[in-house]
Formats: sequence, structure tokens, C-alpha cells
Amino acid sequence: MVTRREAVSLVETLREESLEGRKARRVSVTEACSGRVLAESVRAQRDDPTRSTATMDGYAFDATEAYPFEVVEFAVFPEDDPPTIEVDQAVRVATGAPIPERANAVLKKEEATVENGTLSGPEIEPGTYVYEQGSNVSAGEQLFEPGEQLAPRDAILLHDLGIESVSTCDPFDVGLVATGTEIHEGRSRDLDSPMLAALVRSWGHVPTVEGSAPDEYDRVVRAIEETAASHDVVMTTGGTSVGKKDHVIRALDSLGEVIFHRVRIRPGKPLAAARLPDHDAVAFAIPGKPVGAHTVASLVVRPFFTETDDIATIPATAAADVTVSVPGFEYAIPVRLRDGDAIPLGHATSELDVYGDTFDPSVLSSSTRATRADGFVLTEDGFEQGSTVDVTPHTVLEP
Repeated sequence: MVTRREAVSLVETLREESLEGRKARRVSVTEACSGRVLAESVRAQRDDPTRSTATMDGYAFDATEAYPFEVVEFAVFPEDDPPTIEVDQAVRVATGAPIPERANAVLKKEEATVENGTLSGPEIEPGTYVYEQGSNVSAGEQLFEPGEQLAPRDAILLHDLGIESVSTCDPFDVGLVATGTEIHEGRSRDLDSPMLAALVRSWGHVPTVEGSAPDEYDRVVRAIEETAASHDVVMTTGGTSVGKKDHVIRALDSLGEVIFHRVRIRPGKPLAAARLPDHDAVAFAIPGKPVGAHTVASLVVRPFFTETDDIATIPATAAADVTVSVPGFEYAIPVRLRDGDAIPLGHATSELDVYGDTFDPSVLSSSTRATRADGFVLTEDGFEQGSTVDVTPHTVLEP
């Protein structure tokens, strides 16, 4: 059994291995910034801005010199080339206009006094209201690394630098297989595969639900092997514990190398990851209970697809006491957020009363209503009513 951090580190190694040697192709920045993974580094080909510009309407001059300054008879706008000025001269500039090479500061128009063509005003420092050449990006600077996943905001910088296309890896092709005779025979619905498919899609990759396999060892092996033959990633659900009909881990071990099995987090402990070298694929075996499946997929599997393991939190006040029963685990306790309070969903005081005061992940993991939580508190010790807790909103993990 490994800790969550150890599991994430192993998952990140799997990601690096999986990206090596993947076919790359150039796509537009617009397409790439919808979640594509870079196949190469991106360096700036020029300074940005390419020349120093004014960030206020006013007068540009050399602020190391003293007033007064002679105002030249020229006004500079963003589309203009600035004139050459002498050390004792100033020029009127508009916001966004390039300033003369000799100028290093801009005096706001509201603070300027111009009489008989001569400028005076308060003393200012060099750099005042100037967007200096190269202050945003310097030519040759590396801005993005191979393996980095681009987001919509990255289009701003790339387009500003005149970069219209980048080399990217194709998204991971993910095949999802549910295990369980009750699911395979239609007596129970497969709740996990559609949820995991939506998660994979939100992370910028391509999921395909490939169906199910009954709780028979040979059928589970065949389902995993067939899925690995046509996908980069196999995600199974169910069959990851140690019961008589739990065949997934043994099947993965027969087909490749199990990297880890079981993580010190509840719900969702019986998670596993494996390499399947014969098919150049990797596999994630997700536990079957839907809330636990969502929890460990979001906390442990997500970095494989998104490159980041950051878990942003917001502070809130615990609305009830919650204790934990077994030490040595991280517990992801679902909460609703109301007016700054974190209300434990599933606690006796919430609209879903399934565990009383002591958090019971086995019961909660089966409760589909627990998905109505706004996020969760990750804790090893529980928390007391009135204490400040760190809540990870689901929107952080589901872009």
C-alpha cells in the first residue's frame, strides 16, 4: 500500500514514459490550447514588447534629467514610430504608443503643466508608466516545456508572440471496461464508466466505453488485453479488491507489471496502476463504488492526463464534528458549501444521513447522492465543529 503522494509520483512517471516517442503533429494554437500536450519546448523568437510603450496618456522623456523639458511638436500614437528627442526634450504620447529611444518614463497628462511649449511637473522615476521592451518576454526565453498541457489562457501569450501553431502529441485514447457479472448481465447499471469517460474528456483526452466483462478470470484478461491492443490507456472499474471474484489485479499482473495496488486514501483505497508493455499501454484499475471511483480518479489518476497534481483549496468553517475510525489514511470527506460553512454531506446533520459522526467511507462510497457535494476536505484526523478546514472544490479537479 502506498501513500497518495507516492502513487501520484508513480503515475507521473507513467505519464513521462507514455509521452516519450509519441507521434507529434503541428496544430493551430487555438486547437492546441484546448488541452493538447506539447511535444516540444516553445521559445520566444523576439522580445515582447518589441519596444517600450506608454501605459498612460502623457509625456515621455528621460527621467534622469531635471525639468523643464521642451515639448516637441509631435504626438505619438500606437500606430506611429516615435521621433528622436534630445535629453532636454519630451514628447506627447498616447496609451500604447512607442516611446522614443532616449525616453524612459511617462508623466501622466493630469500631472503635467505645459506653458509656452515647456513641460514641468512632479519628479518621477525611470520606468514610470512604461511597459519596457522585453519586460514581458525576452528573445530566446523558454516559455513552455515538452509534456506541458496547454490551456485556453496560453493562447494569449502564444498569439502575442506571433506563434500560430505548435507541435503537440495526440490526446490519449482511453478504453473503459467495467467488470462485474451483475453489470455484464444487465442486473445493475454501470455507473462508473460514463462518469470516468466524462472526467477523461474534461481532462482533454478521448474516452471510449468498451463494454463489460463478467467476474471470470479469463474473460477479464481477454477484455483488458483487447482494450489495450486498441487504446493507449485501459481503465477498468470494479474487481480491484481481494475477494473471490476480484480478478483485475491478477489479470494485470499476468499481462504486464502492476506498479502499485492500494492507496492510503478512503474512499477508493483499492486503486491500481500497471504497465502493459506488449501493447505499449498503461492501465488504471479503479474500484467499483462510484464515489470512491471518482475520488481516486480525481486525486491520483488525473495527473497522468493533466500533467499537474495541484489541489487548490478554499477555507471554510466546519459545520459539524467528524471523526475517523482507522488512522493512517487520508480521508476525502464530501462537503456542501453554504455561506462560508462546510457541511459534511453524509453526516447526521446533513440532508444525507449515512454515517452519523464517524466518517464511514464504505457506506458513503456507495451513496450516489454524495455526488451532490461541492467538494471535499482531505484529512487524516477528521475535524471539529467551528474549526477552519481546507475544501477542494470539485471544479478544481473537473475543468
